Amino acid sequence: MIHHISISARDPKHVAEVLAELMNGRCYPFPGRVKNSFIAVDGDAHGSMIEVYPETVMLQPGEGDAPVQQVHDKQPGYWPFHLLLSVLTDRATVERIGAREGWRTRLFGRGSPGMPPVFHVIEFWVENRLMIEVATPDMIDEYTHNSTYEKRDERGRAVRATA
Repeated sequence: MIHHISISARDPKHVAEVLAELMNGRCYPFPGRVKNSFIAVDGDAHGSMIEVYPETVMLQPGEGDAPVQQVHDKQPGYWPFHLLLSVLTDRATVERIGAREGWRTRLFGRGSPGMPPVFHVIEFWVENRLMIEVATPDMIDEYTHNSTYEKRDERGRAVRATA
């Protein structure tokens, strides 16, 4: 269970507000030591949230016994990081929010090349730089059904048989 993640954004408050809207949650100022940071809180029983830092903040290990430190660095472009976020809103709402923000928002199937999709997600590109795969209620069952060891083993055998 992942309870929270942190991302960076050019406009942390706005991004946290939009993510909170997607999650049917709320946006709050981040209570930690990182200024101009915000959190999108789901309000579920797991404490699910997304922390949004300014794009120039990087996290690095503390020295000795010190905890994590925030360092200001150059502005990053794209990241290899992404997450799958299941939401209670429907596809039309997700697409409407993306269109309103001017952020690329498209439905895609996921799976091995040359094979039928295993599940579908909406690519929701925050500030057109960071991808969040959004799964609406009608999509998440497809994902969880196909994410078991058994299903992954079956797909692995099928891919090896076609190689």
